[in-house]
Amino acid sequence: MTLSKMCIIGLLSWAGLTGQVSATTVQFFGWGGSPQVNQYLQWVSKQTQARYDITVNHVKLADTSDAVTRVLAEKAAGNLANGSIDLLWINGENFAAMKQSHLLLSDWAGQLPNFALTQPDKNPSMRMDFGIATDGQEAPWGKAAMVFYYNQQQLSSPPTSLAELLDFARQHPGRFAYPLPDDFLGISFLKYAALALNPTRQQLLYLPVTDHALTRITQPLFDYLDTLHPLLWQQGEFFVRQASMLQQLFSDNEILLAFSFTAAEIPAAVSRFDLPKATRTYAMSDGSLSNVHFVAIPFNSAWANAAKKVANFLLSPEAQAYKQRLDVWGDETVLAIDTLPEAQQKLFQVQSHSSALAPGAYQKLLAEPHASWAPALRKAWYARYGARL
Repeated sequence: MTLSKMCIIGLLSWAGLTGQVSATTVQFFGWGGSPQVNQYLQWVSKQTQARYDITVNHVKLADTSDAVTRVLAEKAAGNLANGSIDLLWINGENFAAMKQSHLLLSDWAGQLPNFALTQPDKNPSMRMDFGIATDGQEAPWGKAAMVFYYNQQQLSSPPTSLAELLDFARQHPGRFAYPLPDDFLGISFLKYAALALNPTRQQLLYLPVTDHALTRITQPLFDYLDTLHPLLWQQGEFFVRQASMLQQLFSDNEILLAFSFTAAEIPAAVSRFDLPKATRTYAMSDGSLSNVHFVAIPFNSAWANAAKKVANFLLSPEAQAYKQRLDVWGDETVLAIDTLPEAQQKLFQVQSHSSALAPGAYQKLLAEPHASWAPALRKAWYARYGARL
């Protein structure tokens, strides 16, 4: 099916919503720890107000699991049609939990006219979240992959693999850190390490976790971490709780090397003078953990049709291009840019910045493991290291 035919079918389905949405406020629940993201969503609200008379109220979360708990409580209380959350920025682990508990609206993402612009038949990641089929319960919003960064005035040759990272830690004890695995970036580091340290067993990580598979995967992982931890910041006896604290340690010159899941976060922080001008971003040669992030609509949203209109706008070339700008957010688009009209393709022209990740820097992208691995790795990590904290 051609892209134009897909768009026509989507528009026919979409036509049923025309006129059904009056002036309203969509309660958008999502992580609120990034100034760039928060400002972008303020721009989104201005755009949807002008276009649809819909205000987007960003309810800032410290942990997305709080929203999952809220929807679950509303369902238990019999609130089946007047929920407090209309649209939710969700990660794969929480999506798996909500899907299993039937907490999400079904079969809506494919109705969005702009969903066709992601070319989902050619890009299966647009319909998969942490190894689980979305079944139309989520709409893709952006893409990201893990990057590392350093100050080139203090470090001339940063490590480019986990093996080199261990050598770096031996040469510079106390100058590297990673957050607790409760934090998204912390568990992401464990997943990256699990994949990189198990090159012949990676397929196990893309299947639902079992006790046997967990033992096989964590043996080399824990051997590595047992050696690394005494060489970490604070000798591995104290771990930062949030990713933002990692950037602060780097800015304060407490650590020489740090990492992020948003490449554009680094040049943006340099432009705000939150990081040194000599900061440089790069990708590891043994792989970069990567994923697509999504938005979902709870099953009991009070304004589901309005939420769909917002989700469709988030997938528009205008909104995707604005989001990708380094001076806005820098979140990579999920659209198949080469299928867009030339005028829209020009919206996505890459901006240059000395601290930005170089084009083509990702040498190997590692897809997210199955959603069941995150809680299993987290639990195993705490069982082994938690008592020492």
